[in-house]
Order: sequence, then structure tokens, then C-alpha cells
Amino acid sequence: MVKPDAYDGASKPRVAILISGRGSNMVALIEAAKAEGFPAEIAVVISNRADAAGLALASAEGVPTVTIESKPFGKDRAAFEAVLQSTLEAHDIELICLGGFMRLFTAEFVQRWYGRMLNIHPSLLPSFPGLDPHAQALNAGVKVSGATVHFVTPETDAGPIVMQGVVAVRDDDTPETLSARILTVEHQIYPNALRLLASGRLRLEGAICKLECDAGGNDTLISPQLTSKA
Repeated sequence: MVKPDAYDGASKPRVAILISGRGSNMVALIEAAKAEGFPAEIAVVISNRADAAGLALASAEGVPTVTIESKPFGKDRAAFEAVLQSTLEAHDIELICLGGFMRLFTAEFVQRWYGRMLNIHPSLLPSFPGLDPHAQALNAGVKVSGATVHFVTPETDAGPIVMQGVVAVRDDDTPETLSARILTVEHQIYPNALRLLASGRLRLEGAICKLECDAGGNDTLISPQLTSKA
């Protein structure tokens, strides 16, 4: 059994958010961390692209930002990660949240941060990993979809699941409309998943993530809902 480090509340774990673009989930995490009693501090936002729109948003919130351009490293992921690791250490980072970070990690880097690095994916994993998950869901004809926060492993979108949120899929949905509704769910579950991790309320049993307390989860979503006239 592996359990992420527990935090006693004396000091909040310092979190780095890694982005490559607009930083929508980054903003949700920063906003959540402003609340009194939130058990983590957003210490730095790191982008692998200097033109990422999220950098300006983070700066406007007073969060330090760092750019490590990945393009000059080409396919040398280890060299890029060496610079990234030095930056994380310089900011005393204890937890990482990936927020649309469009770069794959080596197995060595993932193992170093295993149990301390979260990612979010816009589908109900293990269904529809990888690219175009909304189109995958519509093409499969599923009646519900959603978002998943999970621990990062070397396999893409395959780590232990921390939290999921569900939306109904409508007959007239497009990838764009489905994406918009799922994004709202992402902004809800990612801060709560970080809250659980930072407060030490998660434990890993093999490939399964479990809570130290009962989180309920008895609500039922049925889609499509039938009316009395159906």
C-alpha cells in the first residue's frame, strides 16, 4: 500500500501547476486555494510555452510564473525534465497539478513524483483516453460522459482515479457543446481532488485510490431520463 504524504496543517504543501495554454483549470485551482482553510498553496505556474495565455492570468493573481520552452529540447525529454526538476526544487514544490500540459514525461520523472502529481482528463476514464475524448464519446453513443482526476503514471491517462464528475450526453451534442459542459465539471472536481491529496485523505492500494473517510457518493444519474409520458 502506498499513501501520499499526509500534511498536519502546520504548513500547506506548495503546489506547482504546469500548463501549455489557456490555463482554465489553473484558474479554478488558484481561485479555490484563496479560500480560508484550503490545505494547499499554489506556489508557481510553469509553462513549456512562452505564449501560453495562462501565464498572464496567473501573474494577474499574483502567482509566480516560469517558462521553460520545451521546443529547444526536441525529443530529449530527460534534458527538459532536468530543468523542470531544478525549477520545482527551487520553489520547494511538494505537489504537481497538470493543467493542459502538452508534453509527455519519462517514466523516471513520473516515478519520482508518483502519488504527488495529478492530472485531469475530460472523459470517464478508463473510457476514451488520449486525444479527442469528446468525439470518441459521441461516436461510441454513450449516454453519460464527464471528467476524471487521476494520479499520473507512465501510461497515458491510466493512473489511479481520484475523483470523477458526470454529465449527461444529449442527442444534439457536438464535441464543442459536450466539452463546454464537461469543463464546468472539471473546474469543480480538480480543486476538490487537490484538497483531498493535500490534506492527506487519500491512500493508494495498488492501482486503486481510496479515501480515508466516507465521501458519500450515493447520488444516481440516469440518462436519458424518461418522462411519465414516455
